[in-house]
Formats: sequence, C-alpha cells, structure tokens
Amino acid sequence: MSATTASISYLPTEAGANASSWQLREETAVPEPRKTFDLLERTAMFGEAIVRFAKTIPRSPANDRLISQLVGSGTSVGANYCEADDAVSKKDFKNKIGICRKEAKECKFWLRMIAAAEAPLKSEARLLWKEASELHLILCAIFRKC
Repeated sequence: MSATTASISYLPTEAGANASSWQLREETAVPEPRKTFDLLERTAMFGEAIVRFAKTIPRSPANDRLISQLVGSGTSVGANYCEADDAVSKKDFKNKIGICRKEAKECKFWLRMIAAAEAPLKSEARLLWKEASELHLILCAIFRKC
C-alpha cells in the first residue's frame, strides 16, 4: 500500500471563473499525521508512547533510574490532566494543571538525559521531546488563562 494519496481539484484558469474556464488537476501528496486535539486522549497517547519507548532502553544501573523517572513523569502528565478534568473547583483545576505542566517539563529533561546516555535512541527521544514540549506549551497556556 502506498503512503501517498491522489486528489483531484478544479482550479479556475486565468481567463475567469466561469464553468468553462476551470481545469482539472490531479495532485499526489503524502498525508501529514493528524494531531489529536482532545487533550485527555493526547496525554494518554503520550504516556503510552513513553512506556513503549522505555521498554526499548537497554537496562543498566544508570538507565534504570532514568527509565523510572521518565515513565513516572511521562505518565503523570495524563493522570494529572484526568484529575484536572474532574476538578471540583477552579483552584483545584489550576493546581492540577500546574502539576501537569511541571511533569511535562520534567519529562523533557529525562528524555534529554536518555538521549545523552543512549545515542542510538536519540531520534526517537527527540520526537517524544517535541511532543512533551508541545504539551508543556499547551498546559502553560491553560494555566495562565485560569
């Protein structure tokens, strides 16, 4: 199965916008991966990705500590967002979002440490770091607005 999709679009020619001046054009494009906009689902998917990534890290005394910290902070983002979603007051919501924000930032740190400790995992760690960074920015914006 091909990773590209073909689409057909009708474009007006320079002559004008009447029906006879439109031309058919076929485009082939690589679809861009869709971002999940439901933050509860996105944080859960991030936690799952962190757990899968942690399973690929070679075990050693130093790495075991990094793995433990990464899994703790990476899964905590979603768990605390879930708690924030069920907050009983605005103050409780802001407190839980603040924790989510801190955990996302901490996760970025541990991903950086793992990338330094295990060079072959650097590219995958960088992708997760980018997602952690995006989540951190989203959570910071929510925190500022409440």
